[in-house]
Amino acid sequence: MRYPDDYREFLKTHVWKTLSESGFVTDESKGISRPPVEKPVPEGAMLLDLVSPDDFTVGNLSVREVIRKRRSRRRFTDEPLSLEEISYLLWATQGVSGTFQLKNGIVTLRTVPSGGSLHPFETYLCVNRVQGLEAGLYRYLPLEHKLLFLRAEEDLAARVAKAAAGQRFVMRAAVVFIWTAVPYRTEWRYGPASHKIIAMDAGHMCQNLYIAAESIGAGTCAVGAYFQDEVDAILGVDGNEEFTIYLAPVGKIAEKD
Repeated sequence: MRYPDDYREFLKTHVWKTLSESGFVTDESKGISRPPVEKPVPEGAMLLDLVSPDDFTVGNLSVREVIRKRRSRRRFTDEPLSLEEISYLLWATQGVSGTFQLKNGIVTLRTVPSGGSLHPFETYLCVNRVQGLEAGLYRYLPLEHKLLFLRAEEDLAARVAKAAAGQRFVMRAAVVFIWTAVPYRTEWRYGPASHKIIAMDAGHMCQNLYIAAESIGAGTCAVGAYFQDEVDAILGVDGNEEFTIYLAPVGKIAEKD
């Protein structure tokens, strides 16, 4: 079956020419300040320290070996992740390696590339088995390299798996990474051309998770099949200015897997 060309336009770059010819002006060009690089922390929120990247002792396999081993993993053991391991995975996927101040706001340099260094994602964790962390829902704060505890919820793992189109392996993970997009962070500079960039950026980020997970004897399998409204509701996001874009369950894998 040949799909209509309209479905494929998203992947093309015609939009740049269209914007140029239409005289479209981005918010950046209008002098509007750059959007915040992370969502604010509610007053009185519970913040948890993570292991500093300077203190990591995990993830020491060679790049060549990790790339050779990389697979999509759907079978996880019951072994929990350590706090150091989850700290490492968060840093590998959205960690801040540097910041600098421009007149229109803060720019972050991170462990993954992003168009215009705009990094339009927020990272949520559905924690099932991580040493030192209560099971529940968290949000990663990349600027602080801390976790913000959102809530504990009975049967959260089952609810997330159900929202992930009923894929049972999601429930067996030690932790499920759930990434949301905040599109305006990229739209501020690139306008209607942003959405292809956001999709590419999500791939960069998730590939880092694959590589980092393999380097600690864990694995992941990216999930793009989920019920949008259900996952957005679990996270408490509005589904427009912020919405789920990707899931990735992570767990330890058996040696023979």
